Amino acid sequence: MQKLLIGSLTALALAVNVANAETRTIKMGTVAGPETEVMEVAARIAKEEYDLNVEIIEFTDYVTPNAALADGSLDANAYQHEPYLQAMVNDRGYDLAIAGYTFVYPIGAYSEKYDSIEELPDGAQIALPNDPSNEGRALILMHNQGLITLNDPSNLEATPIDIAENPRNFRFREIEAAQLPRVLPDVDMAFINNTFAQPAGLSLSDALIKEGPESPYVNLIAVRGGDEDREEIRQLVDAYQRDEVIEKAEELFKGAAVPGWIE
Repeated sequence: MQKLLIGSLTALALAVNVANAETRTIKMGTVAGPETEVMEVAARIAKEEYDLNVEIIEFTDYVTPNAALADGSLDANAYQHEPYLQAMVNDRGYDLAIAGYTFVYPIGAYSEKYDSIEELPDGAQIALPNDPSNEGRALILMHNQGLITLNDPSNLEATPIDIAENPRNFRFREIEAAQLPRVLPDVDMAFINNTFAQPAGLSLSDALIKEGPESPYVNLIAVRGGDEDREEIRQLVDAYQRDEVIEKAEELFKGAAVPGWIE
């Protein structure tokens, strides 16, 4: 009887430990590439300081990580800025919220055919990210450069149909963001997020047009609504917003990642 009781207590203790381990695990979605490497530093800090397990799940597109977060496959993701998150919430009805901020990854316009924006010919073919907010982001940059005129330059979800004036008859191709480095040889210029530019060997310093560090497009850690104050989520955010993470981002992005949580 005593052996049976001890065995039962041991089994119960093991079950409790397994349950605790499961509740102390965060499934975090990232986009494959350097941003994942940055998150790996935060995961190590979370484990060392909070005994929090961060399971990183990589994606290769901008749509699936929010779908996975909304359906419970993930606890959080870190790859998008607030205008994109809000566009997805409005379009798909997701109940998602911001738990913390990561970095500004400036977008740039790159060309393999021209060395300056002045060389860009009339009728040039320009590739844009096809997701709502980043397409608007690129068009606003063109508006600010005087290349086009938008009906409303404050519209963060502008598309080519919102162009009021296109005096140089630029032609636009809307391409999935992850595919933009691949189509760069086939177009005159392409706007590429630094998430995908850096792994493709493109440096922001080579961009014909680029955002500055004052960009409002700060990336963030997103969670399901109501999870913002969950203990594990707060610990994860704290682990991310550390000097070691900044140092890793500096190493990988060569100054093209600006901490978004430091004023």
